[in-house]
Amino acid sequence: MRSLLALIATSAFLCCAGFAVAQPVGQFPFALTREGQMLGAVEGEVASFKGLAYAAAPVGALRWRPPQATAESSEMRTVYDYGAPCLQPALPGASEDCLTLNVFRPFGVDGPLPVMVFIHGSGFVSGTANDPLFDGAKLAQAGLIVVTVNYRLGALGWLSHPESSDGGSGNYGLMDQIAALHWVHDNIAAFGGDPGNVTLFGSDAGATSIALLMLSAPLRGLFQKAILQSVPGRSRLRSAQEAEAVGRQFAAALGSKADLRAAEPRRLLAAEKHLLEKSPHGFAPFIDGALVTGEVAEGFAAGHESRIPLIIGSNDDEAGLDTDLDIKEALAASGATSEELRKLYPDLAKPSDLAARFYTDKVFSEPVRLLARLHAANGAPTFRYRFAYVPEARLANPDGGHGRELQFIFGVEGVPGAGIFSRRDREVASRMRSYWINFARGGDPNGPDLPRWDAAADRDRLLLITNDRIASGDDPLSERLDRLAR
Repeated sequence: MRSLLALIATSAFLCCAGFAVAQPVGQFPFALTREGQMLGAVEGEVASFKGLAYAAAPVGALRWRPPQATAESSEMRTVYDYGAPCLQPALPGASEDCLTLNVFRPFGVDGPLPVMVFIHGSGFVSGTANDPLFDGAKLAQAGLIVVTVNYRLGALGWLSHPESSDGGSGNYGLMDQIAALHWVHDNIAAFGGDPGNVTLFGSDAGATSIALLMLSAPLRGLFQKAILQSVPGRSRLRSAQEAEAVGRQFAAALGSKADLRAAEPRRLLAAEKHLLEKSPHGFAPFIDGALVTGEVAEGFAAGHESRIPLIIGSNDDEAGLDTDLDIKEALAASGATSEELRKLYPDLAKPSDLAARFYTDKVFSEPVRLLARLHAANGAPTFRYRFAYVPEARLANPDGGHGRELQFIFGVEGVPGAGIFSRRDREVASRMRSYWINFARGGDPNGPDLPRWDAAADRDRLLLITNDRIASGDDPLSERLDRLAR
């Protein structure tokens, strides 16, 4: 009862004072937001607020519409549990009512604290911020606020069709991310965060999203730094005409007389699955002329991106991202003969190894170098890396490296995809996390007791993270990447 009375008294004080700050109430963390009085949970040194709605549920009449504001409220809510993942195949509990985010903060630490906002990947058609791999506790322990965001996926996130868009964009997943950033700007002070010190970070589809957000002038001021992990910087975006063609195919798969906004979710997923089998990248951001005005590399080359501090990099083996069919298609699209590829990679004999290495370099390594060069040339602090570390338990039989750096940055172990860390693994994870934390605090990853990370500047300097060492140096792949860039 005393804790409840203290909570009520604190709420009244905050309402009268006209501002919102994070407050521990009894043994519970408390935050007053526009949507109500949020009571979080504490585990160890970290408070968490899960399943916070940043926009109204995009269901019924709001399906395939820009995210709408939530209703104001003064009610008290407990926010201990994650919200539902966004609708997608083969994930139990997924729902259309999914526009939520999660906040992790150090418990009992005064702000304002730097804020890191994570945009998850998985090809724009799957994934969730609720994945145990993305638990923000380790980062928050260092004195930061971590926000992880769910956004609409697949056909619900990226459909372009006259009946659904009402002349709007169709890039609803990107609109959701923007709405989440506005929510962070307006509310993060209630959790002890600094809305003027926000860093976006994400891998693959999340990194592509952030690159597109960097190219949107109206968003400047909502975030001050960015980290692009494994961004396929030269990947071609669909045109508006191509996106609408996919949208018409989707509507046809549902049935010519189907009401798109009334169709049952299971029918939407069935139609989406049918299209993805033919076109694995059919649902993703496209050039709509409004939110997305052109290709990522072209935008950076024109200097249209925000001139903010940037960490950008990729992993040594990214081929785990897509299927063997995708890799074969990438090889075919290269126009290179088998003999030419063997000259590029004389140490590789197996066709599968050759295909995987070419795919990694062509889709990730070279485009990442290009974006780093362009951003540095535009006068912004730029730090490039390549992550080639393999957990010691997997050295004898390493699996695909796409996304491997995430478990080191978030510092989780014992969950699917993470495994158990050795002492050396934990040392590397601690250093990786320190680089990301230092960058979020002040725009420079360097700090005491860390190997020096040289800025890219006008050279191909990068930080190499291997099982032997972590050190800045000239890119050992420069000559090969030069040949791939021609």
